[in-house]
Amino acid sequence: MNIFIGSLPYSLKESDLRAFFEEYGEVSSAKIITDKFSGRSKGFGFVEMPDDESAAKAIEELNGAEVDGRTIVVNKAEERKEGGEKRSSFRNNNSGGGYSNNRSGGGYNNNRGGGGGRNERW
Repeated sequence: MNIFIGSLPYSLKESDLRAFFEEYGEVSSAKIITDKFSGRSKGFGFVEMPDDESAAKAIEELNGAEVDGRTIVVNKAEERKEGGEKRSSFRNNNSGGGYSNNRSGGGYNNNRGGGGGRNERW
């Protein structure tokens, strides 16, 4: 089972995260998500446990636990949808307003206009 852990202290190491969950059973992997530019923790991570029963017990007991003064959130990770809903709705926004490369106004895409204006390319 893949487990999501949120509200982690930024100073927490992957080895510490692994140790919390190993108290409940075997841990296949433990990963804290970091910013790709700064390398700093984003405050959340994922743990994989091969035994669903052990994973469920860990979720039950660790959700709401305090770690270095922070109350963590622990639950079963949801499958990530391809492309992400937020991203696709932003890119396909056809509601007018915003920036457009075709000078016709409207939308965030360079190929969608929202009406009005000249329809010339720069």
